Amino acid sequence: MPKGQLKLMAVVATPVLLGILVSALLAERGLRRNELARTARSLEERASLVRELIGPLPPALERSRALDARVDRAAGAAEARVTLIAPDGRVVSDSDVSFESLDRMANHSDRPEVQEALQGRVGVAARRSATLGSELFYLAIPGSEGGVVRLAVGLPRLEAATAELRREILAAGAVGLTAAIGLASLLSWLALRPFWELRRVAEAIASGRLEYRPRLRARSELKEIADALHHMAEQLQLRLKEVTGEKERLRAVLDAMVEGVLVVDEKNEVLLANRRLRELFDAWGEIDGRTPIEAIRHAEVDAVLREARATDLPVSRAVAVGRVAPRTIRVHAVRFPSGSGPRHGSVAVFHDITEIARLDQVRRDFVANASHELRTPLAAIRGFTETLLSRSDLGEADRRSYLEIIERHARRLGNLVGDLLELSRIESRKPGREPSSLDVAAIAEGLIHDSRTRFAEKELRVSLERRGDARVWAERQAVEQILLNLLDNAVKYTEPRGRIEIGIETGEESVRISVGDTGIGIPRRDLERIFERFYRVDKARSRALGGTGLGLSIVKHLVQSLGGEITVESALGVGTTFTFTLPRARPAPERAAPRSA
Repeated sequence: MPKGQLKLMAVVATPVLLGILVSALLAERGLRRNELARTARSLEERASLVRELIGPLPPALERSRALDARVDRAAGAAEARVTLIAPDGRVVSDSDVSFESLDRMANHSDRPEVQEALQGRVGVAARRSATLGSELFYLAIPGSEGGVVRLAVGLPRLEAATAELRREILAAGAVGLTAAIGLASLLSWLALRPFWELRRVAEAIASGRLEYRPRLRARSELKEIADALHHMAEQLQLRLKEVTGEKERLRAVLDAMVEGVLVVDEKNEVLLANRRLRELFDAWGEIDGRTPIEAIRHAEVDAVLREARATDLPVSRAVAVGRVAPRTIRVHAVRFPSGSGPRHGSVAVFHDITEIARLDQVRRDFVANASHELRTPLAAIRGFTETLLSRSDLGEADRRSYLEIIERHARRLGNLVGDLLELSRIESRKPGREPSSLDVAAIAEGLIHDSRTRFAEKELRVSLERRGDARVWAERQAVEQILLNLLDNAVKYTEPRGRIEIGIETGEESVRISVGDTGIGIPRRDLERIFERFYRVDKARSRALGGTGLGLSIVKHLVQSLGGEITVESALGVGTTFTFTLPRARPAPERAAPRSA
């Protein structure tokens, strides 16, 4: 409810509420006064009767059980609490207090009703009894021997009547207050309705709902203002439609761009950012009106924008973005508009050159690694060939030794070129043979049988454990090459009399194959890089064993090309286990039957 209406209702309802409160206080005070007067008349009559029933009192008003019994009987007849008080304020007898407890009662000489009675008048008072702990009405009259006879009764009737009066006053007050609030609400609504309507029109225009029109009577004094607002809304609606169309076209173009776009004003606050920019910097909250460092949280981009704001020349720089998935972004920033006039801001365009940078780095690494790997065998072949050609005095043994060295390096060079061609074929995804249902356990047994001479040379124990159906859906040559490379790797790096264990386990969707050994192991820092091309843990030993540095890279690419994954676990001095998965072959009815030739 509007504040103005609340204030008007409060002005009307406050006098009503005050009147109800004053009336309630006056009525309650009058009721209490009348009820106390009636109670006083009744008690005065009963006090005289009690004085007669008690009869003559002992000299000096000494306490006695006989006197206490007469006081109790008189209290029963009078239906009130009876207290007999000596002239010095000492309580001689009390109908509500036992005879033994009279000594503990306080002196009553300071009670106002007792003081009145001691002076020969009738004394009355209403207060809370300290002895009984309840509200009582007291009446005291002079007694014999200079004492005082006092009666006390509770005020249940007064309290009940007062409570009933309060309820009636509250009910009447609630009805009156409700009526007053309702009337005030109606009057305020009628008086303020035109202003509320104008306010709604203004709020609608401010929020962009320009189709809203004021609903006012033609004879209203505010009709001219409403008509003016109506005309203004129509003009704004036309202008807004034009601006919205242009903005939507611009937004559609920007969101369709593969480059990110960021526009900031002269205060270095964001004016516009397209969807691609938000994707590049993972900024999906509200960024308009914030500074670039707050919006995208990248210090280098903020530095580029600041540099562009300080010069008339375009600024270009490559920056790294992201931690989980790093990207390389080329930023081009320039101030606008061009010319000698005042500048209104800067615009920056972001090109994702991650793949270009990666390919360029791969190319540089490949050239460097390939050159390094090819240089050694070529240098050896050239050197020993020159020696053979230049020296005619070599003995047959030396000549044969040199030729064997040349042959060994030529073979290594051939293996290296072959691996490079194979890796190139796999990476280019050139189609090989069609996949088929293969028993990977049978393939592994065949490779073990073919390599038994190598195993025997180092006294290696080779075992194969198979659990479940070991049939996979893959290309046979690729599976053989994967297992052969892993077995060759295990043989090279396992000490004599070691073990090589091959495990095959069938899952719901794939077959898990592991090749483990008890070899020298791989340091933890090298585990993430062993699948890189030309990466060697022990370069000298790898070359001495004839490795090209491409075997595990070929294995990884072959596994991925077959739709599987490969992992490695290793510990120095304990051994290494390579584990890869291949898609499981489905039963024959689930696959389409091959067409006949």
